[in-house]
Amino acid sequence: MPRLPDPDFGRFGHGVSLLSGWLPTTIQIVTIVAVVVALGWRSRRWRLLWVPVAVVIGVAVAFATRGWMNSQGLASNPAPPQLWIWTGASAAAISVAALGWTSASWRRRIVSLLAIPLTLLSTLVVLNQWVGYYPSVQRAWGDLTSGPLPDQINESDLAQLRNTHPTTGKVLVVDTPDTVSGFKHRSEYVYLPPAWFAGSAPPQLPAVMMIGGEFGNPSNWIRTGNAVATIDDFARAHGGVAPVFVFPDSSGSFNNDTECVNGVRGNAADHLTKEVRPYVVSKFGASADASKWAVVGWSAGGTCAMNLAVMHPDLFATFVDIGGDRGPNSGDKQQTIDRLYAGNAAMWAAFDTRTVMSKHGPYIGIAGLFNDSQEPPDDKTKNLPDHPQERLAPVGFGGHGDEDQFREKGALPDLCAAAVAVNISCTLRVYVGYHTWQFAAQAFIDSLPWLAERLGS
Repeated sequence: MPRLPDPDFGRFGHGVSLLSGWLPTTIQIVTIVAVVVALGWRSRRWRLLWVPVAVVIGVAVAFATRGWMNSQGLASNPAPPQLWIWTGASAAAISVAALGWTSASWRRRIVSLLAIPLTLLSTLVVLNQWVGYYPSVQRAWGDLTSGPLPDQINESDLAQLRNTHPTTGKVLVVDTPDTVSGFKHRSEYVYLPPAWFAGSAPPQLPAVMMIGGEFGNPSNWIRTGNAVATIDDFARAHGGVAPVFVFPDSSGSFNNDTECVNGVRGNAADHLTKEVRPYVVSKFGASADASKWAVVGWSAGGTCAMNLAVMHPDLFATFVDIGGDRGPNSGDKQQTIDRLYAGNAAMWAAFDTRTVMSKHGPYIGIAGLFNDSQEPPDDKTKNLPDHPQERLAPVGFGGHGDEDQFREKGALPDLCAAAVAVNISCTLRVYVGYHTWQFAAQAFIDSLPWLAERLGS
């Protein structure tokens, strides 16, 4: 099992790191100093009454935020304690500024106001370290300012690029329909490889749907997962040939976790299968053959990838599940039924991965690649082999029946076993590392040759 690359170096961390190193540490040190100065010694009444009140408010907000996140099933693995500490500190900083305004000097008032954005920034830093969302300042700035994506062009540029043999693929912003699903989505993206521009008309290339995780947007695979650079490298090594890639919106907003099902959070499944896929076929000439279509997903998107394939083998014959769960979920079974399907248990059964496979019976020509991560067992990682372990049958690590606390632990071996039982070809790769975007990016690099071979590209 390989250890994942250090996010401070190489292709995942161009620029100043937001995941480790001097910048996150400096931000938190400066914040602590600002909070201490904002508090000050002041009067006895301030120390014995108002400071404890601010602390209580901070603790209450931290617990309330944690409870809300758990109630909505918005995270598959538990957040680090530092996230709740800084969340509480942010609320406390606001309280200190408000409660101590009249008793503070103008200098202390300024510091009190400054402590508020600093504590909020420290909270975001910890959140980012938890999920690996932005590896560097430059990546975050590009996303926040909506800077151009790698290889991005306008649709009006397509005609003049015909038969010009570009050295890289091109990325387009597309507006897929929502007339069937009614799913209100954000801008979506399509990557066209260099081979798409060869000849007088586009060739009929295979296609891959790329789905990100919770708390994100359709550009995450491109900006954070470095997918375009990865595909460009692959195409360059294969004479410009690669599949067409589509980066759809499976959630509709940053914190709307649809799990790619049809439900109260939106008809995401219908959008992906009845609108996005047909649009790529009709607009860009991609093959309509199921054997030429694959779905790749990370975290909640990994769950989506397998689920779309087993529910629609007539549309997708290949999937890559990177760190997904056992099935679409928003907590335990009853919580999922309530949160995703408004209490409709039949809808849960219609979209539950293992239930769907069991009802379908043996599949023909379907294959899945599972990429799982294990947290490094301290210093024992130094003696691990250099390549991912690949297995055609499941391995028995990780917990079973512990979806409530760590829903992805042991999920992929379980799914691999269930897939083999219904004649789905299964390969499982296990990495030493954490459930972050850096893991997803490396897993995609390693999965792309297998994916291309499956699709015949």
